[in-house]
Order: sequence, then C-alpha cells, then structure tokens
Amino acid sequence: MNVVSSCRILTLSQYVAVVYAILFASGVNAEETAGAKPKVATVQQMIDARTDVWGDAAMRQPNGASYEFFKDLLPPVRWVNTDFRHYPIVLSAPAAPEKARLISNGSAINARANKPPMWYEQGTPVSFFVGEDNDPFGSDLSRLETPAYQDGFLPIVTINYRSKSKNITYREESFAPVAKEAAASGAVMVRFTTSGSEGSITTRLPADERFTVRDHAVLNSKGRCVVAFSKDWTWIADNNSLVARKTPNGRADLVVFTRPVAADSPLVGASFDEERRSCRAQWDVLFSGKTRLKTPEAIVNNAWPSLIIGTYMMAEGDRMHYSAGNAYAKLYEGECGDTMQSVMLFGHLEYAAPMLKPLLEFNREDTKFHVAGHKLQLLAWFYWMTRDASTIRAYRPLWQPSLDLILNSREQETGLLPKDRYAGDIATKVYSLNSNANCWRALRDLAAVLDELGEDGEAQKLRGVAADFRKSILAAVEKSERRDVKPPFIPVALLADEEPHDPLTATRTGSYYDLICPYIIGSGIFGHGSQREDWLLGYLQQHGGVAMGMMRTKPASGQFENEPGVVPLYGVRYQMALLRRDEREKALVGFYGHLAQGMTRGTFIGGEGERFVHGDKDGRSFYLPPNSASNAAWLIVLRNLLVQDWDLDEDGKPETLRLLYGAPRRWLEDGKRIDLVKAPTAFGKVSLHVCSNLNAGRVDVEVELPPRPVKTVLLRAPVREGWIVEAAEIGGQRVNLVGLDAVDMSGMSGILPVRFSVKATK
Repeated sequence: MNVVSSCRILTLSQYVAVVYAILFASGVNAEETAGAKPKVATVQQMIDARTDVWGDAAMRQPNGASYEFFKDLLPPVRWVNTDFRHYPIVLSAPAAPEKARLISNGSAINARANKPPMWYEQGTPVSFFVGEDNDPFGSDLSRLETPAYQDGFLPIVTINYRSKSKNITYREESFAPVAKEAAASGAVMVRFTTSGSEGSITTRLPADERFTVRDHAVLNSKGRCVVAFSKDWTWIADNNSLVARKTPNGRADLVVFTRPVAADSPLVGASFDEERRSCRAQWDVLFSGKTRLKTPEAIVNNAWPSLIIGTYMMAEGDRMHYSAGNAYAKLYEGECGDTMQSVMLFGHLEYAAPMLKPLLEFNREDTKFHVAGHKLQLLAWFYWMTRDASTIRAYRPLWQPSLDLILNSREQETGLLPKDRYAGDIATKVYSLNSNANCWRALRDLAAVLDELGEDGEAQKLRGVAADFRKSILAAVEKSERRDVKPPFIPVALLADEEPHDPLTATRTGSYYDLICPYIIGSGIFGHGSQREDWLLGYLQQHGGVAMGMMRTKPASGQFENEPGVVPLYGVRYQMALLRRDEREKALVGFYGHLAQGMTRGTFIGGEGERFVHGDKDGRSFYLPPNSASNAAWLIVLRNLLVQDWDLDEDGKPETLRLLYGAPRRWLEDGKRIDLVKAPTAFGKVSLHVCSNLNAGRVDVEVELPPRPVKTVLLRAPVREGWIVEAAEIGGQRVNLVGLDAVDMSGMSGILPVRFSVKATK
C-alpha cells in the first residue's frame, strides 16, 4: 500500500479524509456565500460515482472545462515505487542510446531504484547534500521548488532548495550535453550555485565502491571516469565525497557519466556554459521548420514542446520507445504507433519513414492480431500524411505478412479471426471484438491506399473481404450484445456471454474492458454516429469508465492493488471520437484533466497510470514514468482541437478538414490570439492565425489552406459564452453560416482572410 518505506502508510479511507479536509479548507468543495463557486463532489464521491462527476462539473463552469478547475482537486502526481521515491526526469540527447535519470527533487543522478525487474539500474549513483549537516537535497518539500525547464520546456532543469537554518537557496541546474561522445556516455552536466549566504554542497558516491581521483576526474576500479568536477570541489577519500563551499553566486560544476568514459576524454574538461548553449541549439534544431503553435495559455505553450522533447529523450535511434529506464523501455505496436503519430502531427515528417520501420518489424505472438491490425492502420495513416508511395512499396516485405495473417486466418464457420487474448495482460482466449474490428479497419484502410498506388485489383479484393468481414463481426455482435441494461452492453468477448461490468472497474476484466473499448470505438466498426457507437460511449460514461475525461482502472494485483485511478493514454481514441462527433466540451474535459492530473507539475511527465489516492498529502503515485504514449495522447488531442482531418464518409480516404472545431472558447476571449503554422494534415500543411476582437465586434482568422484537394473544409469561431456569431465574410465576400458559428471554405485555396461578426447576448 505504501509508495516507499519512508512514507507514512495511510488506509484509503484515512487518505481520502485527509485530502478532503485539504480540499475543503482551500474552498474547492465549499460553497461561498458571496461567490459563484459551486459544490464539487469529494474525492470519495468521485471514486464511487458511475458518471464523471468532476468532468460534468467542469463543463458547467463559464466557458467549460479548464486547467484551473482540475488542478487542485487532487495532489499532484509525484511518487514512484522505488527507493528514490520522487519521480525521475530522463535526460539524454535526442534519441540517444544512453539515458540518465535526474531525481526530480534534485537529490541524485542515477539513484538506485532497487525494484527489479520493473526498474533498471543505470550508471553510478551520485547523491547531493547541502549545508554543514548534510541535508539531502530536496528532502523537505516545504523548502523545495517545483523543477523548472528553461523557457518552460527545454530540458535544462533548474531545482531550487532552501536551507532549513540559514538564508541560503541552493540552485541545481542539470542537462544532458548533445555532442556525440557525450550522448553515447549518457552524460549529465550539473551546476550548483548559492544565493543569500555562504553554503556547502556535498556530492557523494557509493560508499561500498573504490574510487581514485586524477586531474579532476573520479575514476572507478577500472580506471574509467564516472564523475568529472571543476576546481571548486575537494575530494574527501574517507567517504567518497566531493565538497564545495561557495560564496553567494559562486559556482561548482560536475559531469556525471552514466556510461563511464576514458580518464583523458575531452568530456572530463567540458565547459558547462558551452555545452549548455550547444544543448539548447540542438533542441532548437529539432523544432526548426516544424509546426509552431502559440495559444493564449502559457501552460499549453510549454507542455506541447516539452512532451515532444520528452518523447525524443525516450527514443533510441528510430525506435520510439514506450518508456526509458524501466521494463517499458521497448516497443509496443498500438501505443508506440500513437507516439509516432504525435510527433508527425507536429511536423516531424522527415523522421516518419525511419520510425515506421521498427513498428512494421515488431511482432508479438500473444497479441498478433491486435499487432497486425494496428500495424496496417499505421501504414495507411502514414501514407495519407506523407503521400510517400515509395516507402509503402519498399516496406512491403515488412507489412505483407500482417496482411496475409488477417486474410488467411478467418474461420469458415464464424467468419471471425481465431480466439485471441482478451487483453495483453489477460490470457483468456476469446473471439475478440477489439482484434476483429481493428483488423477489419486495417483491410479497409489498406484497400484505399492500394487504390492510390494503382493496385486496383488488390484494392478491390481487400474491399470485398473487408465488407464480408464486417458482416461477420456485426452478426457476432448482434448475438452477443446485452440489451437488458442501459445503455446496451457490447462485449469484447464475442459469442461468450460476457456479463456487463458494473461498475467497470469492479473486476480485473472490467478494468481492461475500459481500456480496450476505446480501441473498438476508434476502429469505426459500427460507423460514425451510429447507435452502437452511442452505446459504447454511453456505457463507459454511465458505468464508471471515465474520470476527468480519462479512462478509469483499478488494478487487481501488484503495488497498486485495488487502488483506483486513471490511464490517460488509453483514452485518446475515446477523446478523438468525441471530437469527431463534435462533442467538444466532453473532449476538453479529458484534455484539461490529463494536463492537470495525468502529468507532473511543471515537467509534464506521465506514467502508464496515475492513482487517485495512493500517496500522501504531497503527491500521488504513478506507474513507470515517463511514458511516450501518455505524451502522444495529449498531443494528438491538442492538435485535433485546432485541426481535424477526417474520413467521415468511411471509405478509408480522408475527405474532411475542420478547423478550430475543438478549440476552447476561452481561447477566443477578447484580445486573445492563436497562431498555428505548418500543421501537417492528410491534405498538406495548414496554417491559422486567429485574433479575437470581441469588443470590436469581430473575430479575424487568416487561413492558409493545404495544397491538396479537400472535399469539405469548415472553419469555426467558438466564441466565449455570452457572445454569438452574427455573420461572416471570406475575402471580403459575405457567406452563409454553417450551424451557429462556422463557415464552409470547400473548394477554396491559398491564403484567405475570414471575418466573423459577433455580438454580446448579455
């Protein structure tokens, strides 16, 4: 039950009471006699509810859900189940093979986790202490500031820690240098400075290992350098420590090597300032010529580039890994396919073909149909985003086996694929609606791509097989669904009498149903806006499947046994379905819920799942951070708030472009701007410049439409509450409104000015 041995262990009810008391004291749950703040459900009421009571409350706020509404409802995510307790921040050069971990309270680099097999050990642990009493850096949270990135998103991390007895603030600044040798060694450069009074910093290496010092280098027993240090440090051999006593604003620099280097390596004498400039420049290059986005919310502007950087720091070469520093530092088809999509959506198209190759090579026998379906869907999506026919043809030996597997595996009697695992972690073999639906989608999507490549015969064959396959799936669903509950329950296990799960997280299977169901929704097997799609979404929303717009779960074993929480990364297809159906306000609940309660504060790091109450008053537990698919889920939704390219006629080929359809209304408050430049779509790149001048009676939008033909293009002006759109002009010509707040730009091209005339309603 406890996060780490040094945390006080609280029962669930005790912890909820503590959190509730904090929330009540801060006014989150109190009705103000003179204010407009409504009553919000308690933590326990939220956990017990079948519906998303906090999400519903957020939508009732002026202009809907917001980060501010969610951020104080729970303590921040902070704790991991390791000896170092505080979550790690991965530091590396872009896609470097060697990673280092900075402990987020500044206490250490490459600290021992001592939690095999889920956490890996890496490098020589180096710990930091301050003051004459050797106070562990960052140990007292009341004196610790939240880690901060340079400019809000660059991976140059600053952590400030105040002395407990003197007027001293210790500043620790860390980053991974990006030069080739530094990247290969997993180097981290660290600088300590002090302000206020003179201070003391101690850097300690393991007491049970033997080290020697030569020319400002600490060498291990093999004569390799594990730490290099500036002249400001003094080596204390008795306890394997370096000590620096600094006047205010003095500096003491270190280089910590995850993979030890030669004692005469140039890195031993590397300049902190020069390497920091190079680090910043290298990350700037990663964004050069890519998508640029600026919204009216600073936290969003910091989060999106930080998440992309974090994703590249988890990657190893062309492999977009699920995590780093733990057992998830590898590929998973569906999850890492989302990771690849997220960086492509923000303009990183030139890296797409190399990133695609490992995902096409990936195989997992236990989930081979799930893998095959998502592999081919990713291939088709890659084609529409890049129109790179040569890569599709070149990679055919990699994807053809997945196609053959689907085509040759269907049973004659049922028309379905053979029984497959219920989920990756549930070995029970079932006729999986998830596997069948996503393999059907793969055939349909690939047929459309082969049409574009001129393979008419093969495309026609696949369309025929896909149509027959869909009939078999729908027939099995009709035999399996339960209409005696509301809304009707559609099982994952077809033809198996799977009981409706209520609430969904009451059982292990139900928790996994909650994570798998969005994959079924995302397959589109039932059709856009269909009754069965309504049922799937409604069952999640009404039977305990959603909290703060994210998918709920309650593990049945392991460190988080019976601890309720959310898994944000598996909600991306749920939220995308809401956007496709133009249920913007519900989608924004997940967008802001994830930002506020599915990531760390200031550093935007997510895990595979976050707990509601497992932790203490200072923070909650989360599982195996960082997580690239968590990054991807939020990035994909952010992009689709502003730019959506859809296949709404369901022929496998995108034909609809919707702009600003999911944008929060608060982003169009008077004087606010949105700038989006070079955003890739299935039709080419699009740019938007939005300026809200409500008090002048207008919202002005400059749209640069993509170069390829689009059947339908719609642009919305989602003005804030209390305002309506009266009329619109495109290029100075009056046009009719579509619905209440959009215009139809179909058939137009180039750069066009659009003006929405607005007025206040109260």
